[in-house]
Amino acid sequence: MSQTAASEQEPAFIEVGEGSEARRIAVRARAGSNPGLFWLGGFKSDMAGTKALALDAWAAEHGRGCVRFDYSGHGESGGDFADGTIGRWLEESVAVFSQFCSGLQVVIGSSMGGWMALLLAREIARRGNGKAQLAGLVLIAPAPDFTEELMWKAFSPEVRAEIEAKGMWLRPSDYGDGTPYPITRNLIEEGRKHLLLGSKIDVGCPVRILQGAQDPDVPWKHAFALVHRLPAEDVVLTMIQDGDHRLSRPQDIARIIAAVAEIG
Repeated sequence: MSQTAASEQEPAFIEVGEGSEARRIAVRARAGSNPGLFWLGGFKSDMAGTKALALDAWAAEHGRGCVRFDYSGHGESGGDFADGTIGRWLEESVAVFSQFCSGLQVVIGSSMGGWMALLLAREIARRGNGKAQLAGLVLIAPAPDFTEELMWKAFSPEVRAEIEAKGMWLRPSDYGDGTPYPITRNLIEEGRKHLLLGSKIDVGCPVRILQGAQDPDVPWKHAFALVHRLPAEDVVLTMIQDGDHRLSRPQDIARIIAAVAEIG
């Protein structure tokens, strides 16, 4: 199946949260054999991106299950992006995984989705035996703790002061249509509840990490910091010397798919 055909799937919608916190989440779930694929996109990305569509098309060609969705405030899902937090998007990730996945799953997380994948793995371990389990994680330019390590600590005093005074700063963007997007005080402060890099991260499954050495958004040293927190067994970091943050070139997609296929 082509990527175009894959993108034409009609989404299902589920409600996550209650009362004023309820939001409508768009999900595209492809039935197929296990291990299934579960896609977690990045900050300000959606499930119609190059990598997500390539993985969905690969799953279709191989008869594999594939689930992808948009966080609230992203893509086809409801909600306001400015209301988003790591905890809010994690709640949605867990809800979609629990409702649409069964059996072994390869979770693929890109950028912020890499943080989500690690948090999801921890949540699955806490909940015990559910209908879906992890076969492994494939993390693409993973950005755990980015709200603190790559945003707050890197912001100038002027930007920090604006966030603290106004509750928001509009960050210029080199992606999409270039429209600045809000970085809220709530995003930064709530993100501190989900920091991972200060202690051991036990995910209980194989991990494959792909990192571009030329990534301006998630420095390669961030990937090394993550590797040092993961168990020594069955963790592989692939450094792509000429790779950027997107890792969406044909050769990058091939590496991502190879990592998924290696896990199962």
